This record gives sequence, C-alpha cells and structure tokens, in this order.
Amino acid sequence: MEEVLLMDLIVNPDVIPHNVTHAFLASIILIVTALMVKGSLSLVPRGLQNFVEMIVEAIYKLVDENIGHHWGKTLFPFICTIFMFILLCNFMGLVPGFASATSNVNTNAAMAIPVFLTTHFIGIRVHGGSYINQFLGPIRTIAALPLMILMFCVEVIGHIARPITLTVRLFGNMTGKHIILLVLGIIAPMFAPAVILCLGVLVSVVQAFVFALLATLYLAGAVEHAH
Repeated sequence: MEEVLLMDLIVNPDVIPHNVTHAFLASIILIVTALMVKGSLSLVPRGLQNFVEMIVEAIYKLVDENIGHHWGKTLFPFICTIFMFILLCNFMGLVPGFASATSNVNTNAAMAIPVFLTTHFIGIRVHGGSYINQFLGPIRTIAALPLMILMFCVEVIGHIARPITLTVRLFGNMTGKHIILLVLGIIAPMFAPAVILCLGVLVSVVQAFVFALLATLYLAGAVEHAH
C-alpha cells in the first residue's frame, strides 16, 4: 500500500508523483525564504537572516578554498542552491506527512546531470580546446601515445560515472536512512523519536554536504590547469 501524504490532498499522486510535488514544495519554500531574508536585511543579522547567512558563508568558504576566488564566486550560487535544496528535501523527509524528494533517483539525477554538464562547460570555457589535456595524462608525447589513449578511456569512463555515483549515493543513503529509522521505531518505540530525529538530522546534513563537496571538487578539477 502506497504511503498517503499531506500533499495528496492537493495533488493526485497518480498524476504527479510524490518526489515531483515535494521538489516543487521545497523550491517554493526556498524562494519564499530568500525573499523574506532579502526584505528584512540588517547590518546585525538575527533570526532567519543569521541562520541563512551561516549556511551561505560556510558554502562560500568551501567553494572559494577549492575552486579559487574568480571562478568560485561565479559557481557559488549554483553549488549553494543545490546544497540548500538537498538539505531542505532531506529535512522534509523527517516531518510526518511529507516525503523526501531526494529518496527518488529521478530527483537526484536532475541535480547530478547539471553538475556533470556544468563541469565540462566551465572546463571548455576556461581552457578551450586544451581542456582535452586533462583526459590525456601528464605525459603527452608521441612515444606515450598508447598511454595517452588508455588514460583518455579511463578518464572518460570516470567522468561518465560521476553523475551516476552522485545520483545513486544520495538515493541509497536517504533510502537507507528511512529503513534504519523505521527499524529503530519498531525495536524501541519509546526512545525512537529522539534517536530518529538526531540521526535523521545528522544524515540529512552530511549527505547534502557530501553532494555539494563532490560537485565543488569536480568543478575545481575542470578549471585547474592540466599538468
């Protein structure tokens, strides 16, 4: 029997699946939150502004340290948006009556594929045709042609695997989290609520950060010069 959620009162799940409705709901919440923070900006942050600035500064520091100031500033909005979206979707899965959009492989693929495309778009934009050198290894001579071909094949396979691993990793961890929390609820129903909440929050934050970190490292590798 399929789980009945609050959004089913508004949207028919047989027409629009749960992951789509909750992804749109998370997007709306993020947009409204951004507008609220923008409309109440102050030199001394407090409340919601303080919380949002804490997240933004942490992600900006991560991006700036790994990608560099120039391209980090350009790519920061992209990575920060992905982090906040994943984090909110993960948290929604902890609220009774709601579902986590990131527990569906399609939602995760919709974030992993743009990361993959952006990585190579930025790489070509920064390096032009010489971007291919990143796929040929450190030794690029006629004598090393067989090694260059081997390195190229390995690099291509590795890059193709990136969006797949991003998708499956987030999907597997979020699905596994729900299963573990369900088992805890059955084994220890009296102590489960506190344990479930703490464990769920920890896993949600870690998985959002891991996705953002890997996206940052992929983009950092695209803009750096091949050796």
